[in-house]
Amino acid sequence: MSSSAATWDGTRVLVVGAADWVDPLADALRTRTAATVETVRRYGAARETVRQRAVDCVVTAHDLGETTGVELCRALREAAPGLPVVLCTAAGSEAVASDAIEAGVNDYVPLSSADPALDDLLDRIGRAVAAANRTATRRDRARQFDAIFEDARTATWVLDPDGSLARANRTAADLASVDAEAVRGDPFWTLPCWTDAGVGGDVRRVTERALDGSFSSAVVTGPPTTDADRVLELSARPVRDARDTIVSIVVEGVDITDRVSLERELRRSEELHRVTLNNMTDTVLITDDAGEYTYVCPNVHFIFGYTADEIRERGTIDDLLGPDLFDREELAESGVLKNIECTATDKAGREHTLLVNVREVSIQGGTLLYSCRDITKRKQREEALATLQETARDFLYAETRHEIAQHVVEDTPGVLDLDASAVYLFDEDGTDLRPVATAPEMERLHGPLPTVDADGGSLPGYSFIEDESLFLDDVHDADRLANPATDVRSAAYIPLGDHGVFVAGSADVGRFDPVTRELADLLAATAEAALDRVVRESRLREQDRELQAQNAQLSALNRVNEIIREIDQALVRAETREEIDRAVCERLTASDRFAFAWIGVVDAAGETVEPRAWAGNEQGYLDSLTVEMGGAEPAGRTAATGEVTEVTNVADALREASWRKHALSRDYLSALSVPIAYDELTYGVLTVYADVQDAFDDTSQSVLAELGETVASATSAIERKNALLTTATTRLEFEVADPAFVLSRLATAADCTLSYQGGVQQTADGLYVFVTVDGAAVEAVEAAARELVAVEAVQRIGTEDSEGVVRLHLSQPFVALELADHGAVLRSATADPATTTLVVDIPDSVDVRHITQLVTDAFAETELRSKRTLDRASTPDLHAEVFDRLTDRQLEVVQTAYYSGFFESPRESTGEEIADALDISPTAFYQHVRTVQRKLFTVLFEELGAPASLGVPSPADGE
Repeated sequence: MSSSAATWDGTRVLVVGAADWVDPLADALRTRTAATVETVRRYGAARETVRQRAVDCVVTAHDLGETTGVELCRALREAAPGLPVVLCTAAGSEAVASDAIEAGVNDYVPLSSADPALDDLLDRIGRAVAAANRTATRRDRARQFDAIFEDARTATWVLDPDGSLARANRTAADLASVDAEAVRGDPFWTLPCWTDAGVGGDVRRVTERALDGSFSSAVVTGPPTTDADRVLELSARPVRDARDTIVSIVVEGVDITDRVSLERELRRSEELHRVTLNNMTDTVLITDDAGEYTYVCPNVHFIFGYTADEIRERGTIDDLLGPDLFDREELAESGVLKNIECTATDKAGREHTLLVNVREVSIQGGTLLYSCRDITKRKQREEALATLQETARDFLYAETRHEIAQHVVEDTPGVLDLDASAVYLFDEDGTDLRPVATAPEMERLHGPLPTVDADGGSLPGYSFIEDESLFLDDVHDADRLANPATDVRSAAYIPLGDHGVFVAGSADVGRFDPVTRELADLLAATAEAALDRVVRESRLREQDRELQAQNAQLSALNRVNEIIREIDQALVRAETREEIDRAVCERLTASDRFAFAWIGVVDAAGETVEPRAWAGNEQGYLDSLTVEMGGAEPAGRTAATGEVTEVTNVADALREASWRKHALSRDYLSALSVPIAYDELTYGVLTVYADVQDAFDDTSQSVLAELGETVASATSAIERKNALLTTATTRLEFEVADPAFVLSRLATAADCTLSYQGGVQQTADGLYVFVTVDGAAVEAVEAAARELVAVEAVQRIGTEDSEGVVRLHLSQPFVALELADHGAVLRSATADPATTTLVVDIPDSVDVRHITQLVTDAFAETELRSKRTLDRASTPDLHAEVFDRLTDRQLEVVQTAYYSGFFESPRESTGEEIADALDISPTAFYQHVRTVQRKLFTVLFEELGAPASLGVPSPADGE
């Protein structure tokens, strides 16, 4: 058997057919080869077996019953083109052989039916399998070469033995930016990509060494990219045939631009690291296990003050950092030990606090790497901050600005390591900065600190005014230095907000490094916050006191208001003035707010104040003294001045006024007297006493003063009410010589006589008065009225040119309304250029003195000409009965009609004319007139009855 045993290892053979030689062949394959054998009988089973399971060779008989082995071969070539097929037959012919070869069988074996020659058959099957394996191997290698050749990361060229280009992959074509077919056959080193880059000679040397049979490589510059030059690594290797003859050259080009850039950056980074290492403040040292230095960082002088050579000369690292710096076993377990704190002394003898990291390494004979960081300043800062924290806690318990200033001075040495310090505080009442706390060292170096003006002329004043921190290496260089003899050199002036300035100094120059400045700012900021707190709490306490006082005042006011409400309710129910006076006094003294209250009026002679009502703890006070008008007693002073009188402390000036003794003996410690006045009329005086000093604050005074007005108003209302019920009337006649009176001015201007007979209207539009003109043309009066500021408008009533009636629209109050408010009636007012006469009716229930006072107060020059008493008992009050039933509009219409002569015969004005003057329709005018007539006749005939004197029969007579 010519085929090797290796051919059959793992080979799977499918034997197809039912011929006599099939089973012997299968047995021979199983026993004499290492192949796996399977047999099927028919065409369909063969195809299904090949489809489902991997088969390495098919041996088939020609006769397969319904079809032939040639058809099976054709079917397998479509499904598995590389599968070897061997066709065996004992009834072959040239036609069958020709069809078999055409179908693509790998071997056609004619067999003898008597002796199938199994050895030869096995050998031929083995050769078919081996040939198929070789073909598959070449195909796999070709695919592998194609995959390598078309690698997008590598440019690959295949050269002929003479160095000319035979083939190039796509990456190489893209690199050269030319069509590979266009330069095929050209010497490789003459390609444009090399000649343009100027490296053709280097490429040729690489190619020629490969042609000589050696592998060669070179780094060359390739075609440039859009951003930078391209760097290629070229390698060329010869390809030999079986006779060791060079048949081609394979050249590969790898783009190493990025790698070259990376190496370049790495070199730059190494240089940067060397520069950084030389200039950083941390120091790196490397030693062997014995502590001998193998590397000393060039910047070692930053911490230790020694050069690298001097460090090496000092001996081992134990001499520098101290022995037993770390535990070797602990380092072996963890590999690195961090933040080992130790102390070391530098070349100048200064002690430094270091943080050391120790790491196991293997660098040029060194096994231990030490990284040292100087934390001396940080340590000092931590200690200072701890002291500052204690200072802040002390500030929490300080209650005054001076306490805080003293704490700042006491803690400055611990925070700043400076013994000279002071604190200036701003005097809010002036413009000075006063030194309230000074350290002994500051006084020793500078002497006693003076008070300075906060005007910017001195260093503390400038820092305070400009709100600027000053750190001076030498104060002797400062323009604002006030004491040139001071031994202070370094100094800091830091403002404490609006509170003052913190000063710290030293006899040394340049003591304020960045850390000390930072700590000084922190100390000042902490002090400023504490001062803010003290001021804020002081203000809060003051506000609390004010709030408590306000609450007390509010409580007192609430009690007073409660009393006032009770008094108001009593005033509403009161029917007489005596009830009003008594209710006021009783309500004021009902609680413990006031001890005693009384109401008095001035007697007829105007000399004393007589009590009308009182309540509370009187204890005979009013019987013990006479209250004189204008006297020292509060009621006398108020009666004389009409102003509120307050006595905050009755015990003051006790010997100067006898009333104080009487009041103090009854525990009256403060008093308040208010006038009972309304609309410029005084009805008396209300005086209240309390058993505490300063019982009447501003609010209480205001409330009680308003109470006086309320009582006066209620009294006036009672008088007006009683005036409607009384039948007795006092008629006063006044002669007025006041040119300011509107009727006097108008009569003088028009040179006529003007008469007012009760025609007054108070409407929403204003005040209207009807005046009769006598002795002058009406239009002259109209013209004069338009020139007066007190008259807003004038309207002629009636058609006569003289002795008519005008309606004046007044812009000022009219005396008739003021008298009516107090129960009196202005019956008439007659004015001519020489004088004016007023006739006033005063009901018996109204105090004539009040009305007289009102008239005399209203006019500058007034003289009472006559006074007489009238009795209205026998006359029904037709006026009141009718006027109470009329609306304001009805009264306005009928008054205008009356004064226009509408009711005269013949009529002086028509209804249409009056309606036009009133700006209403004639229909509305007549309706108002008829309504008023009906109401008048109803009162006259039905309610009052017609008096016999009128000559009209009463309804009772049936007439």
